[in-house]
Amino acid sequence: MTKKQKQIIGVVAAVVVILLLFITSYNGLVNKETRVDQTSADLEVQLQRRFDLIPNLVSAVKGALAQEKDIFTQLAEARSKYAGASSGDDRIAAAGQLESALSRLLVIVENYPQLTSLQNVRDLQVQLEGTENRVAQARRDYNEAATSFNRAVRAFPRSIVAGSFGFEKRALFSAVDGADTVPVVELTPQGS
Repeated sequence: MTKKQKQIIGVVAAVVVILLLFITSYNGLVNKETRVDQTSADLEVQLQRRFDLIPNLVSAVKGALAQEKDIFTQLAEARSKYAGASSGDDRIAAAGQLESALSRLLVIVENYPQLTSLQNVRDLQVQLEGTENRVAQARRDYNEAATSFNRAVRAFPRSIVAGSFGFEKRALFSAVDGADTVPVVELTPQGS
């Protein structure tokens, strides 16, 4: 083998090594970017789930409060009618309303643990808590994937490949302003 052939083989080998390094770097960046995109989509799914659950929870709570408010309002009205009745017929009618409201109250009290609306509230609260945990985990997964991708984009020699093909650093999730303050939740019955 001549000196010229050795030089050509050396140059070809160097080009092949550089090309393999380039291809490996590019494919690695594509894989990491795809992982960031996937974790971002997973996070969006959990955020949408949260968005869908919150109105249901609020509605169920309002329904439960309204249900209890209605029975106590009916009791108060029947008691007022009874106390303000001027004739026997008015008292009988008011007593009938009071007994009806009282029997509904007794049914509610007897079935209180099984109240569908309150069970729905508990179920929705559990679902929302689970969703919040999933959102937190999805954010951690995204931040982990984005951090790995960002490291790869900045590290040499991948930084050359990243710059050549437009791979850009991804932002990480961080706590929003005021996240360290405990939220205050006020539940009021409908119509209040």
